[in-house]
Amino acid sequence: MTLLASTDTLVVERLGAFHGARIHGLDLAQATDEQIAAVRAALVEHKVLFFGGQDLDPDSQVRLGNRVGELTPSHPVIKGVDEAHPEIYALDAADNGFADIWHTDVTFVRRPPLGSILRAVSIPPVGGDTQWADAEAAYASLSEPVRRLADQLTAVHDGTREFGYYLAQRGGNSWEGEDVARLEPVEHPVVRVHPETGRRSLFVNPGFTSHISGVSDAESRHLLDLFYAHITKPEHIVRHRWSEGDVAMWDNRATLHYANRDYGDFRRIMHRITLRGDEPVGV
Repeated sequence: MTLLASTDTLVVERLGAFHGARIHGLDLAQATDEQIAAVRAALVEHKVLFFGGQDLDPDSQVRLGNRVGELTPSHPVIKGVDEAHPEIYALDAADNGFADIWHTDVTFVRRPPLGSILRAVSIPPVGGDTQWADAEAAYASLSEPVRRLADQLTAVHDGTREFGYYLAQRGGNSWEGEDVARLEPVEHPVVRVHPETGRRSLFVNPGFTSHISGVSDAESRHLLDLFYAHITKPEHIVRHRWSEGDVAMWDNRATLHYANRDYGDFRRIMHRITLRGDEPVGV
């Protein structure tokens, strides 16, 4: 049974009980203001959206992003794909553009992005799927005593492990109006309250969360292992197999994602833009 919901502006096919939806029949480059507003609302409701058959280039991808929200620079460390498009982060497998670890984008800054828009540029003939985990459904399905514990915790997020070497070798980018010369760890609540819905989610990820504050190293490791294993249970995941012309959009405040690195020597190129977010707020 396919779950299709048609409104005056969008045709939405739900992919999972809690998150994930495919938007049918919408040309993002030609969308009306009403349709963009509906997409923005669907993003909050479904957390991950997929659009097939798009014909975006770097210019139109940036225009789209500026209609959905306020764009950030490409990345705090990595500069844009070219001088004309400083907002686009090129993930090129030929230049170590991998994302084969569960993560939420750029949580190692004070104000992580609201969301991301990813465009398939060059797709390998096999592999290269992306998976998204629903951190809200994961929080809701924890046992009540563990939820109470998680509500009280704070975690440290540090980008040095993933990007410290790159920063040392090539220098940084500009973020929030400042040149990035070093990556200072930041603290965020383990449970984040969504600023638009009020729903709670687990806001930790293996890519950038280094430890939980105020507990021993052993306790931190065990708690994070518990949260990661729970977040990435199969029932919390939707998976997308990319085709030429696909665009994905996700709410970075309530999801994690993982790009499968299972395409051998084939090349995979994706272009990502991110929407400016706010400082995470806990319970």
